[in-house]
Amino acid sequence: MNLLDTFFNWPVFRDALPLLLQGLWTTILLGAVSILLGFVGGLLLALVRLYGVAWVRTVARIYIDVFRSIPLLVLLVLVYYALPFVGIRLTSFAAATAALTLVSCAYTAEIFRAGIEAIPKGQFEAADAIGLGFFSCMRDVVLPQAMRIVVPPLTSNCINVLKDTALASVVAMPDLLKQATQAQALAANPTPLIGAAVLYLLLLLPLVRLVGFFEARHRTSTR
Repeated sequence: MNLLDTFFNWPVFRDALPLLLQGLWTTILLGAVSILLGFVGGLLLALVRLYGVAWVRTVARIYIDVFRSIPLLVLLVLVYYALPFVGIRLTSFAAATAALTLVSCAYTAEIFRAGIEAIPKGQFEAADAIGLGFFSCMRDVVLPQAMRIVVPPLTSNCINVLKDTALASVVAMPDLLKQATQAQALAANPTPLIGAAVLYLLLLLPLVRLVGFFEARHRTSTR
């Protein structure tokens, strides 16, 4: 067999495409849920990390440090295979979502913390001078400005979460990589893996370009 027949076999790709598209949908759904939960959890964690009482700030800092340090693959295995020993059984989707969200929360929290700390202190003082409470100050003054700063790194984090969904195949999650691996085994040909790589590229390349757009826009607005 030549290179084309081995890696770019059109009949094999055509037969595997329905399976790959099912896996792509699962990957998108898993990534979207994990990103959304990570965004909300990360914002709350950043606020706790910055403005909570001392012991709560310490707990938040430990959480962030631990989940930024632990490999996602190890966390996936622990969540899916270890929790049943303490009576907690999760589906493969729930386990993958939990692991991805736990890690995403930690990274998102640090992104938001950096964005909030980049806001000049005078903004906080001005909000306090006109009688705004903490939540009003965050909602109306600080977070709108911080969002303009954190959009590029948040978009990069979304890309990382979507790429990390490929690790969910270790917990029998029928994501794009898992479906491609199964299709490869059925066809005895690696073409489905090449097809999966193309689908990942089509999914992630626009987001990569979006990061560049946001970064260029941010540089222009700060000049």
